[in-house]
Amino acid sequence: MDEEALESFARELKAEVEESVNSGAGSIYEEEEFTRIILERLAEEGAVENPVPLWQAGQFGRMKYRITGYSIPEDEERLLLVTTVHTGEVPPRPLTSDEVVGACRQALRFYECSCKGLHEKIEPSNTDASDLARRVFDARDDMHVLRILLLSDGITGLRSFDTKKAADGTRIIVDLFGIERLHRILGEGLGRDDIAIDFGEELGLPLPALRASGTDADYEAYMAAVPGELLASIYEKYGTRLLELNVRAFLGVRGRKSVNAGLRGTIREAPGRFLAYNNGIVATVDDIEVTETAPGLLGIKSVRGLQIVNGGQTTASLHRARRNDRVSLEGISVPAKIIKVGGEHLDEMVSAISRSANSQNTVQPADFSANDSFHVAVEQLANNTWLPDGSGRWFYERARGSYGAAELRASFSAGNKRRFAKETPKARRFSKTDLARYLNAWSGAPHLVSFGTQKNFQYFMQAMKDERPAGFEPDAAWFKDFIAKAILYRSVQSLVRAAKYPAYQANIAAYLVALLAEHHGDQIDLSAIWNRQAISPELCEMIRDWAGEVDTALRRTAGSRMPSEWAKKEGCWTAIRQLEFRVSDPAPPEFVSIPAKVGGRQEAVG
Repeated sequence: MDEEALESFARELKAEVEESVNSGAGSIYEEEEFTRIILERLAEEGAVENPVPLWQAGQFGRMKYRITGYSIPEDEERLLLVTTVHTGEVPPRPLTSDEVVGACRQALRFYECSCKGLHEKIEPSNTDASDLARRVFDARDDMHVLRILLLSDGITGLRSFDTKKAADGTRIIVDLFGIERLHRILGEGLGRDDIAIDFGEELGLPLPALRASGTDADYEAYMAAVPGELLASIYEKYGTRLLELNVRAFLGVRGRKSVNAGLRGTIREAPGRFLAYNNGIVATVDDIEVTETAPGLLGIKSVRGLQIVNGGQTTASLHRARRNDRVSLEGISVPAKIIKVGGEHLDEMVSAISRSANSQNTVQPADFSANDSFHVAVEQLANNTWLPDGSGRWFYERARGSYGAAELRASFSAGNKRRFAKETPKARRFSKTDLARYLNAWSGAPHLVSFGTQKNFQYFMQAMKDERPAGFEPDAAWFKDFIAKAILYRSVQSLVRAAKYPAYQANIAAYLVALLAEHHGDQIDLSAIWNRQAISPELCEMIRDWAGEVDTALRRTAGSRMPSEWAKKEGCWTAIRQLEFRVSDPAPPEFVSIPAKVGGRQEAVG
């Protein structure tokens, strides 16, 4: 690893944390801001599904526990608990074993205490930590995998520990995301870096394989037969993150959750013929280690960045057959084509392989790659649409890492570096998932935004494909209105964060923007926001008042449910959209007309 690049990444991250703390918009504690920033970035990269920062420490009996965040996927089969060791040191230093073990043990104890009724002891009993502890208690018989994620700005090594089965039957996985792994995922764009399989460790020997690609190809391809038990175990560990985004969306958005009847029959009645009957899987990897096991024979020792681009239903069905039907997978082998891709267009090639491998499907999901014509058009508009004063423009990071690449190119000349920083500062950078978040909230789908960056993006693109099958070509007017919505959303986020709500800040922001658009969208002058590149102090003050109402409504309508999970339901939006905000008098300058109540309806006056 490049020590200079690692230290530079650590220094930039430290500066960002300190800037956030000093701004007063977030927590006054560096560890909390570090955790929030990292979880947001990991969610953007798809490395963690919809994480929620949550700081809770205490004692239950004689056991001390502590967590700094969590994530619970929809299936409730897995629980992710976050713990943080923040040193604030640059150059980064290695963490001691006591620091690592102590932090992970306290996170594990939160889980153990929750299973024993911690929610009844946390005071006050309605805190966000109590909600989580109650959720764990209620789902304790269904949660089979506990993943403890340690975040640190120190050096931990690229390590992961898997107990397979703990005393109570729970599989416990410890992932160390120290500064070097964070650099690989967030700095180098290797969002799948933690999905690593060591076949030598899992099987006791390398996975036998045949090389299927030529020596002059720009990729490597291998044919193999993967034991069904291992494939199910890998899926249990990583869940839908194992599936490439197009495949994940096809299974998730379309709702394919049952085990295929034909697959079930083969698994139960003819496991030895599974390889003959099943088409198998196609998978891509970012890195692969191959060894010669005997003269002329090859074996795959390990892979990193595994993504299944075809065969997602086969993989999920094996897992569910073992988990739900209690069927043995012994004797089942799954044919597999494993392809190593590389280079700067890695994500594009993975997506192309996925589309090609799934071309026989009757119902096609939308193209979730950066090459979709809509995203290309937005990038062109961003490059050619300058701010009203001509001082700069917004940067659309259509492909992962494209902003960093452009920044690097500009850095070769001092003049170009200063110009790039002035014209396209990081504050005016936005990604595909940002775009989907802003537009879905404004369009009245805050419940979809609450699913998190990746899943919300899937819904956004699928809806665009379904509603505009011929495609959509945005123009400059659309782009300026979109940027105004982006500025408004980001302003709401900052105001909600500055109010220091203990949890659910992302949900509050999404629902507040949706309510603003629902009740006043036709009265807000988006061109005024575009021209000013900011919202007015008057609108800021109104948003501060509304945020408290949204927070109260979210918790009240959730009842006994966890607010962050309730926020994902359309019923939540149905309930909260009934809220009506008082508009200040005089109205903020963004309002071109003031709504007045007449006979129970709103009419525009003035």
